[in-house]
Amino acid sequence: MVGPHMDEHRLDEQKLDPRPAKGRGVGASIPRKEDARLLEGRGRFIGDMRFPGQLEAAFVRSTLAHARIRGIHIPAHLKGRAFTHEDMAGVKDILAKTGLPGFRVSAQPSLASTKVRFVGEPVAMVLAETRAQAEDLAEEITVDYEELPANVDMLRTVKPDAARIHEDWPDNVFLVSQVDSQFDGRLAGAPIKVTREVRTSRQCMAPLEGKGCIAVHERHTEQLHLWTSTQMPHIVRSGLAECLGLEERRIRVVAPDVGGGFGWKGLLQPEEVCCAWAALKLDRPIKWLEDRREHLIAAANCREHHYIMTAYAEADGTLLGFEALAHVDAGAYSVYPFSACLEGAQVVSNLPGPYNLPAYRCRAYSACTNKPPIVPYRGVARTGVCTAMELMIDAVARAAGREPYEVRLANLVRPDEMPFTSITGKAFDMGDYPESLRRAHAMIDHAGVRARQARGEPDGRRIGIGYATYCEQGAHGTSVYHGWGIPMVPGFEQCGARLTPDGTLELRVGNQSHGQSMETTLAQIACEVLGIDPDLVNVVHGDTAMTPYSTGTWGSRSAVMAGGAVASACETLGGRIRRIGAHLLQAPVDAVRIEGARVVGPAGSVSFKEVAHTFYRAPQNLPRDADPAGLDLVAGYRPTVDTGTFSYASHACVVAVEPDTGEVEILDYVIVEDGGVLLNPMVVDGQIYGGTAQGIGTALYEEMAYDEHGQPLASTFADYLLPGANEMPDVRIAHMETPSPNTRFGQKGIGEGGAIAPPAAIGNAINDALADLGVELTVSPMTPRRVREAVTAARARAGVRPAGGVS
Repeated sequence: MVGPHMDEHRLDEQKLDPRPAKGRGVGASIPRKEDARLLEGRGRFIGDMRFPGQLEAAFVRSTLAHARIRGIHIPAHLKGRAFTHEDMAGVKDILAKTGLPGFRVSAQPSLASTKVRFVGEPVAMVLAETRAQAEDLAEEITVDYEELPANVDMLRTVKPDAARIHEDWPDNVFLVSQVDSQFDGRLAGAPIKVTREVRTSRQCMAPLEGKGCIAVHERHTEQLHLWTSTQMPHIVRSGLAECLGLEERRIRVVAPDVGGGFGWKGLLQPEEVCCAWAALKLDRPIKWLEDRREHLIAAANCREHHYIMTAYAEADGTLLGFEALAHVDAGAYSVYPFSACLEGAQVVSNLPGPYNLPAYRCRAYSACTNKPPIVPYRGVARTGVCTAMELMIDAVARAAGREPYEVRLANLVRPDEMPFTSITGKAFDMGDYPESLRRAHAMIDHAGVRARQARGEPDGRRIGIGYATYCEQGAHGTSVYHGWGIPMVPGFEQCGARLTPDGTLELRVGNQSHGQSMETTLAQIACEVLGIDPDLVNVVHGDTAMTPYSTGTWGSRSAVMAGGAVASACETLGGRIRRIGAHLLQAPVDAVRIEGARVVGPAGSVSFKEVAHTFYRAPQNLPRDADPAGLDLVAGYRPTVDTGTFSYASHACVVAVEPDTGEVEILDYVIVEDGGVLLNPMVVDGQIYGGTAQGIGTALYEEMAYDEHGQPLASTFADYLLPGANEMPDVRIAHMETPSPNTRFGQKGIGEGGAIAPPAAIGNAINDALADLGVELTVSPMTPRRVREAVTAARARAGVRPAGGVS
């Protein structure tokens, strides 16, 4: 930053002394600005949009998991309405590469060419005036397949004799990630050695709004406009330009209102490429809306992990080392832009969690299978590693004969060790992990639950208590993603700020809000810096033509990155406002300050409206040396340390388990979290509640199962179970606010945290409830069938007949 800009920045820091309008700045629980529009039905989603001359797309999808395409028969009357890979000559495959050594590249065609690699892969696109008509026409198309062996087991597919999914690969492994730190043979003599196998099941993301897009060829500007339900408009534009061979200036991507994302809407999809190509070819708008069946069988999946782990500990449960072999089912293709390496790499780096491990060794295989690709779902790999590690902590505690709470407390990184660099190089910024656990322990009334267990339940159910503590790296920076070598590396985040002629404020940000309340929280930051009421702030996002470049909304980064950019832009804008205001007040610049959206001087004040009117409408009243750049600018931000922020939480729950039926009821659930300074505590609570609901789904209900032929076994919500209002406990949340030293207001990323710990806490509670029966479950979801089968097996080992003849 050169001289004049540096001086302006310093001046802003010294003289911006805002008094937020009516206490509505950072830290205030003000209602969401978005709610009135969305609750009154004034939102604008892809499904609400229609263009003149529009056609709708339906896709012929593969009915086999692995097969060669011998031929595709399209009736003559569908010429010009049905298209295959051969028709899309010149369109490049979707490539999501990484720079990591050994990574194998999978070329994903927008429409399958010579092979299909999972059930639901698009084979042909059919266009008609309505979706129903397009679906009817699609049924007239037949595909001749030569079926090949399907690889559906991630442990089996990596074997040398498994059928190759990509023929040019030597095996079915995208990447092997590994860490080996301080691990040696001395651990073999540890007093406690505990080995467990843990598996987490495959899931769908199930956002309220499915994926959708409308591609329009704007002839008068020679631009392709893609309206799409996405978290990452700028990244989609970059990927789409690569596939279509267009300059990015010829593509505009707009995300209207988006009904949930969870990672599923954070990638470039084949259907978007197909619709964009067809819009250019036919010069007509092309629309596609994902239906729920498509989402369940053909969309990307998440969460499927397998672990074999050994923990080494002292007799009291103090950890000495940890060893793991992990597999991640990455599906058939590497998704753009995250690639197939992200999940496996994060397994290796995040498995130690918030614990101080003296020695650690882990190897993770990103396995290629005949299933839809895996994407970074809310919580990404951390839900899986938290489940694996926290189940192991309880196993170590049982071996040590101690309360799991006590063993956790003894092994967590202490506050006096902060900032702390973990054994995998994670730079924990600041916090008190043990205190979050102590507070959760008190809130859940641990002693009272143990007393209740001792008394027993009148209805025969068994009570259990479970804990889980995690830390979440959010707002990952340049060094982290550059190290992973993927085609999306975050850097500076930018914000455009414009004081309008009537004195209101417009902010333009490159990230995209799909439930995070950014229209509210970013306006609160402007209020904090400039004292302007959030109701007078308009946040513009989701449009590549109007907003600065951004990698988008993912990885719990928006509060830190976009929030920091908004603060920087408002500070710089405030400096310009002050100069004009000082001139109008006939006072030296260093004698005035900004307070409550006014420039206040020794003998009076002027409003932002008066300042804006002067610049735009009465420039004759400006000083001769007025800055011609005016009251419209773009400023950037990057945290002082770019390795991310680390929020954390401890979850504790009490469950009741019916051993004969396997039914589980959550009786109490508490969360003690630390997200740094909370921009809007009410919004944070909403994020945590929503994430916890998803975590409960992971723990008890959601499973995307496949048979041995790679056929999905859940194609409707009758088979794929989601938690509803009746399954949600009355979650109690307590906040700790330890400011991050590396961010503008001390805030940390919080958007994914609620989803990380529930499977571990609930799983530990179930195992605690059934411990005296010799039951220990290590597969999620812990469905009634799995619980009942585990109880039946334990009783058989003990020679006990099931009550009432239930088996």
